[in-house]
Amino acid sequence: MARKALILVDIQNDFCPGGTMGISDADEVLEPANRLAEEFAARGDIVLATKDSHPKNHASFASSHEGAKPWDVIEYEGRQRTLLPDHCIDGTPGAEFHPELRLDLVEKIFKKGTGVNYDSYSGFFDNDQKNKTGLDEYLRENEVEEVWVVGLTSGRCVKATATDAVKHGFKTIVYAPACRASGVEKDGGKQAFEDMAAAGCEVIW
Repeated sequence: MARKALILVDIQNDFCPGGTMGISDADEVLEPANRLAEEFAARGDIVLATKDSHPKNHASFASSHEGAKPWDVIEYEGRQRTLLPDHCIDGTPGAEFHPELRLDLVEKIFKKGTGVNYDSYSGFFDNDQKNKTGLDEYLRENEVEEVWVVGLTSGRCVKATATDAVKHGFKTIVYAPACRASGVEKDGGKQAFEDMAAAGCEVIW
């Protein structure tokens, strides 16, 4: 029987207030995200989570490049890369999920960005589309046809995960009340939601 899956994207301490890339209203995703997780679990559908999990010298960190600052754009291994503050370093409190997230309902966690040279916004692939997380295979093994995507942040990891879900043939719903934009998204994520809709996602406001 066809099932649905809820993907909780990167609801981690470093992206929440007080984190190294903290978003002032990020913790507002918790109530709607937890409510959806409870609804999915109660129906026998699947709740999954993605987790940014970087080594301490990750290539996306400005600190890994001499003289660089966060948000600088550099050429790295043949592509443009926006450098970020150190964040979600494996084994640190900042990499852990927000303590109020209903992890007890999460069936499986998919780590991303684990290789030193590869960043990974999407829950499916790294940004160079060279390394898979296994999320696609897991969804298919569990006969999932429809995915719901929520979390942090609208213009990066939510957008990348949702648009990759469409590319993989899944009906994809993005639930905007449980998403938040980063501070660099000056429009509060409006463009990101428009991009996701243009890519074939259904956006629920």
